[in-house]
Amino acid sequence: MSDTSRRPRKPGKPYRRPKKDPVRVLAFEALRAVDERDAYANLVLPPLLRKAREQGDFDGRDAALATELVYGTLRRQGTYDAVIAACVDRPLREVDPPVLDVLSLGTHQLLGTRIPTHAAVSASVELARVVLGDGRAKFVNAVLRKVAQHDLDGWLERVAPPYDDDPEDHLAVVHSHPRWVVSALWDSLGGGRAGIEELLAADNERPEVTLVARPGRATTEELLREDAAEPGRWSPYAVRLTEGGEPGAVEAVREGRAGVQDEGSQLVALALANAPLEGPDEKWLDGCAGPGGKAALLAALAAQRGATLLASEKQPHRAGLVAKALHGNPGPYQVIAADGTRPPWRPGTFDRVLVDVPCTGLGALRRRPEARWRRRPEDLDGFAPLQRGLLRTALESVRVGGVVGYATCSPHLAETRAVVSDVLKQFPETELVDARPLLPGVPDLGEGPDVQLWPHVHGTDAMYLAVIRRVG
Repeated sequence: MSDTSRRPRKPGKPYRRPKKDPVRVLAFEALRAVDERDAYANLVLPPLLRKAREQGDFDGRDAALATELVYGTLRRQGTYDAVIAACVDRPLREVDPPVLDVLSLGTHQLLGTRIPTHAAVSASVELARVVLGDGRAKFVNAVLRKVAQHDLDGWLERVAPPYDDDPEDHLAVVHSHPRWVVSALWDSLGGGRAGIEELLAADNERPEVTLVARPGRATTEELLREDAAEPGRWSPYAVRLTEGGEPGAVEAVREGRAGVQDEGSQLVALALANAPLEGPDEKWLDGCAGPGGKAALLAALAAQRGATLLASEKQPHRAGLVAKALHGNPGPYQVIAADGTRPPWRPGTFDRVLVDVPCTGLGALRRRPEARWRRRPEDLDGFAPLQRGLLRTALESVRVGGVVGYATCSPHLAETRAVVSDVLKQFPETELVDARPLLPGVPDLGEGPDVQLWPHVHGTDAMYLAVIRRVG
């Protein structure tokens, strides 16, 4: 469609140039990067915000609004798509993706924020004029005026199938998750409507920033001197920045003595370190160490006991991130780039082994909301051989009497219990250790012996952990 600014204008209506809103233009650019390059918002947004601040376009409130617009739009994409589909006269796949991004941003402002209706529509139309042209801005205006006729609850009554007719489809639209993800999470919870709705709602909440004070290098007392800092719920090394906070402004984080690490991730490393051993406790292995959060915590804990950590990561660039995270550790450690399924070390070398295996990431949808729209059920088949291979290698790498921690940031049963069950059939001289006592003070850990953490129960990512001992 041609730009209407090139057409003859009616007398008395001089052309008005669109007013560029830096906040909404930046949010649009971030969404386009996510869509066009399969980028992740948590990687795209920080450099965009930094550049805007350097150019003097942004203050703290602008950055907060841009962040909310991007993450809010991505989290509620499924719901907003259903609403927009009810307001256009063509299938959504026939709407140009940049137009759909502007519509989604506008819909989020109308249905998911406190921005007044007139301001949300007018700002979105101005954005459309800047990034799409006047012709398509008219289309955006017409659609958003239809969206503005109802609030979110009113739209959900219109576009979500009744719960009694199709519970999974209802929850998928209301809570903005693909239907297959709803089904998988429901299975992992073991059934019950209250639990699944609470979990899906928690996935759409903005997570707090959690820091870890690396033992021997920083203390929680130091981190708690930061503004709006509170102690972690479960990890003795965790500190939460309750008002968002900018980790890069924290001195200990800049110096590498502390890091950003979800409390569930900290608990997995602590559980492995706390597992009882028979015999020496000198050699530890992190077999899937990138990008280095768990490795840095394990290395610090190992140093306190006179043990050494070997951190292994297949991808060289991620191994570089691990080395950066461990730099300055008070005790000895080594970082190598190696394939964890074909390791360079001898069997039975280690006393403690952690493998936090690659997975679908369904346990961290709070942090990477776009992941829910990219993953497909067939992705599980792609990860399955790697997950089993890494656990087999871990069990071969630990000595008799030593322990292995199998962890993954997904609660999907195909990536958790199914993997552990399948692999242990090949290793009869092993036993599952009850992992629940290894997370002291953490409630609602289920029947064991493995542990599944949940965002709506524990305030963490949905980390899974099984602890296994070689007994013969």
